[in-house]
Amino acid sequence: MKSTQSVDHVVIRFAGDSGDGMQIVGSQFTNTTALLGNDLATFPDFPAEIRAPAGTLAGVSGFQLHFANHDIFTPGDSPEALVAMNPAALKANIDDLKPGGLVIVNQEKFIDREFEKCGITSNPLDDGSLAAFRVVPVDLARHTREAVEGLGLSGKETERCKNFYALGITYWLYTRPMETTERWIEAKFKEPYREANIRALRAGYNYAETVELFHERFEVAPMKQAPGVYRNIMGNQATALGLVVGASKAGVPLFLGSYPITPASDILHYLAAFKSHGVCTFQAEDEIAAITSAIGASFGGSIGLTTTSGPGMALKTEAMGLAVMTELPLVIVNIQRGGPSTGLPTKTEQSDLLQSVYGRNGECPLPVIAASTPSDCFEMAVEAVRIATTYMTPVILLTDGYLANGSEPWRVPNVDDIPAFPVTFHTEVAGFKAYSRNPETLARPWVRPGTPGLEHRIGGLEKQEGTGNVSYDPTNHENMVKLRAAKVAGIKVPDIEVHGDEGGLLVVGWGSTYGAIRVAVDQARRAGLRVGHAHIRNIHPLPANTDEVLRRYDRVIVPEMNLGQLVKVLRDLTLIDCVSVPKVKGQAFKVSEVLTAIRHHQVVEAK
Repeated sequence: MKSTQSVDHVVIRFAGDSGDGMQIVGSQFTNTTALLGNDLATFPDFPAEIRAPAGTLAGVSGFQLHFANHDIFTPGDSPEALVAMNPAALKANIDDLKPGGLVIVNQEKFIDREFEKCGITSNPLDDGSLAAFRVVPVDLARHTREAVEGLGLSGKETERCKNFYALGITYWLYTRPMETTERWIEAKFKEPYREANIRALRAGYNYAETVELFHERFEVAPMKQAPGVYRNIMGNQATALGLVVGASKAGVPLFLGSYPITPASDILHYLAAFKSHGVCTFQAEDEIAAITSAIGASFGGSIGLTTTSGPGMALKTEAMGLAVMTELPLVIVNIQRGGPSTGLPTKTEQSDLLQSVYGRNGECPLPVIAASTPSDCFEMAVEAVRIATTYMTPVILLTDGYLANGSEPWRVPNVDDIPAFPVTFHTEVAGFKAYSRNPETLARPWVRPGTPGLEHRIGGLEKQEGTGNVSYDPTNHENMVKLRAAKVAGIKVPDIEVHGDEGGLLVVGWGSTYGAIRVAVDQARRAGLRVGHAHIRNIHPLPANTDEVLRRYDRVIVPEMNLGQLVKVLRDLTLIDCVSVPKVKGQAFKVSEVLTAIRHHQVVEAK
């Protein structure tokens, strides 16, 4: 009788060729786990090549999932289990596996021809290099063929079912039910592929239950959650939903002008399904057309939106200046990736912060905000629309590939509980001036074109204060520059909140470093270190208490996935000598890396 061991968390990674269906397997495991009530965090890792040669390191696709019976904040530093579909997947991922971890390998691929493709000189199943791990070879191809026999599938079609066979093994191993995936297969595939994939899934489950290769299975109990409706959500999905809700709360249509670019394209795909909710999507011929079409939509009375990544941000820069000069509401979502140039299209980075805060010609300020987790993308998308429409300004929302493709459980909010910020279009003709100011927000009036009597000039040339007529007067130009800057500086943003200790060492983060910093700080505090965590969601303008909070601490460190960009902003605005903890590997911070930095920079109390 095989025993079942209760554990409080599990980290598992699936890895194989791009065509092996690892993202499908990971997504199905994630959805099943979410429905069981576990907290979870995921990290899909895509190859940059569109179709790298099969069996090579460049073609390895991975999906890591961390699930637990308690709150978690990261996909985990090191997996306890690795499913490797070929030698390349094993070579690319084995160094991350915990000592004593489980390795399930697709045995049929461990042959000389496959070793040559990824630079392996001897069979790792025989040479002792995997002695530190528990290795379970499974002949996935043969077992899958036996499972789907009689369905008339070709050899290639049969091969495509082996990912579900592997998924069935892991479902048994971690006490996951198959019903959710079976329903998905029934809805996704036609016969005979529907029956084939279900057979493969069940056969893998039954194989794990009957063979003597697995002596125990593991069970992670559901976590205690606040009452409500939950769903698993990815960052790009949350961003899209937040933009739709934000436009609804403003009471205006949403227009997306976008040019496809990794990893932002999914937002265009998601929003295209919301036509019945006042959303119009336009796939432009290039990045410049995308943002200028969005500016035109804002001029016409919609909330203009454009989505992109770093290279697209560079191309949109001049049009951002146009949106600043015309003072129209516009949301620019930048899903950051490794750069410069084309850089690392499928890898994550936080290297567009300085570009976002400072990267335009002239004195061209605009607000910059950043999401911290996949579900936080929803709240920050709503906030981006609120700021844009309240202050009549373009807004940059920063996420990154790690957030965009990662997922976590999300408690679905009651939309009625989200405060509305309805737009009021100006209609009064008497005394109208296109660049008059709201005394509280310094926003100019928003006028729908074609409103009788409210015709006014628009464009990129400097505006005369009040009237909006073209002006080259030097004093007027200086006044308008200062007015635009004051409007952005006056945006009301929440104060920074500190998690942890007052005094000692402060770890400041922004964006997707949130989870790793939060867990590392908690571990350091349990070890007796005095350390706090402040996470900045409003990059520009910074919260009003930023200087005061940072000065409470003897030392401030800033982990970020760049060479120290937030550090430069903080030093500039607070004159505090913050210490940079950089990482630019196209990978997110691990908890252990942040914890090492905390220990290195810890403040030693005077005796």
